Amino acid sequence: MNSKNQKVGISNFEKEVCEGLTAFPKYISSKFFYDKTGDALFQKIMALPEYYLTNAEFEIFTKHASGIISSFGSSEEGFDLIELGAGDGKKTKVLLQELENRNYDFSYMPIDISKNAINNLVENLSVEMPTVHVEGHIGEYFEILDRLKHISERKKVVMVLGSNIGNLLHPKAIQFLKELNNIMNADDLVFIGFDQKKDPQKILDAYNDKSGITAAFNKNVLTRINRELSANFNLDKFIHWEAYDPENGTAKSYLVSTEKQIVDIDLLSLEVHFEAWESIHTEISQKYDDDIVTWLTKESGLEVICSFADENKEYKNYVIQKTN
Repeated sequence: MNSKNQKVGISNFEKEVCEGLTAFPKYISSKFFYDKTGDALFQKIMALPEYYLTNAEFEIFTKHASGIISSFGSSEEGFDLIELGAGDGKKTKVLLQELENRNYDFSYMPIDISKNAINNLVENLSVEMPTVHVEGHIGEYFEILDRLKHISERKKVVMVLGSNIGNLLHPKAIQFLKELNNIMNADDLVFIGFDQKKDPQKILDAYNDKSGITAAFNKNVLTRINRELSANFNLDKFIHWEAYDPENGTAKSYLVSTEKQIVDIDLLSLEVHFEAWESIHTEISQKYDDDIVTWLTKESGLEVICSFADENKEYKNYVIQKTN
């Protein structure tokens, strides 16, 4: 990333933190969780027994890798595999290996807002799979996707794994899918994961583990604001809180102020006033079923071709194409 792009990223962080903490109710976007510490904490979360999502999707990849690859099209065509929010690439490596085994002509282009995550992934793949052509990109999804659309005439398969789409309420998810539609050519595909509705307690446990790692992950965004924006958040004066509504399938994470307090953010010349038990909304983790996914895609000018599920049907990956 060049210095100009770094400055834009910092400016966006400043702007969005200011907007969120001066709004009512207060909020901070979950995309800002992922600095170096946040990346490491999320790796720990994915290894937790309560966090079923990673294992469920990994099971799909290991059991259905051949079927997934076949759904992308024939090996002769060649395509660019573009992953949004790539993280450590653990699941994707299963597909990359299958693509290599079947002699597909492909390039892998991971995109992540975290420079640390992309650098680590590209470095690891250069050692683990040196023959795979990898081109990492750091930044906002659609800014980069728009550029990648024009880099070749080849088919594109855009992957959105984990809980990426789940961080958006339905209107925003439709907007996200419409933006994907806008950058897709007629034969392009989207391979996207949707966490399924299930026992509400299992969902709550996944985002509020007993060891406190998720709480530390949530609070780390305050540490980042302290470090990058010269703020004085006292993390001991905030608690992590998780709620889930089984009616609409929305899980929400909050940071709750335990007392009336004022936080100074010097770089923004901002005083943020908190009442006792006032919250900062930090994350949404939406849950779905087939009917909801069909509706979301239809509203976005897309349609489901097929899907792959883990044995317990707790998570599904859908292959999606344009309708016209």
